[in-house]
Amino acid sequence: MDDHGEANREAVRLWRVWKTARQMCQDRGYEILDEEINVSFQDWAQGGPGRPAYVDPSTGAPLRDLMTFSLNPTLAMEQKLTEPKSARNPNPKPACGQVVVMFNGEPNLGVKPIKNFIQEVVNKRGAFTGILITAAPPTPTSMKLTQALDPKENVVEIFQESELVVNITLHELVPKHILLSYEEKAELLKRYRLKESQLPRIQKTDPVAKYLGLRRGQVVKIIRKSETAGRYASYRWCI
Repeated sequence: MDDHGEANREAVRLWRVWKTARQMCQDRGYEILDEEINVSFQDWAQGGPGRPAYVDPSTGAPLRDLMTFSLNPTLAMEQKLTEPKSARNPNPKPACGQVVVMFNGEPNLGVKPIKNFIQEVVNKRGAFTGILITAAPPTPTSMKLTQALDPKENVVEIFQESELVVNITLHELVPKHILLSYEEKAELLKRYRLKESQLPRIQKTDPVAKYLGLRRGQVVKIIRKSETAGRYASYRWCI
């Protein structure tokens, strides 16, 4: 395959990643319309009114620098991620805010590009969440920079492009996962007289947990199909 054909194949792959990233944000509760997600490859590549062309017409290569987008949380998302009022915290703030999604095509992803991303998203843009989608895997040292942040103040997540080529939540064998609010979690534990640590667990690194941006301590409801009951629900505590 010639260079132009190889570049075009990469562009198609990036178009799929871009769509999945937007679907992921919508599923988390950010404000985005279906028509802002379901864009054909031709329209995505060539651009249109209010939208840039994401492919270089002379080379066929994708233009990652132009793929950055930001979204605001819906009211429902803010309500779900706000702790109940308490004497300790009478005016709780939602543990969410604007999300900024960027793409990085560098062949090596060390500390410097991750540090630059955090500074751009948190310090310059003032966003609550930053999602960096990379061509190369980040180094273990660079990942420590994201883990040092307080998740009540800022969240930085890193996905490799290969993780988002396909939206795994649309696969027929993947059950529906629904994040519980603080109130729903408390009601669940009260109903079954459980401590959260007694619930079955889901790793924060689980592919669906990562897709939904689950944080430690959150509980997710998983709805599966059953031949006898039709559907049944189970619950997992994120660790």
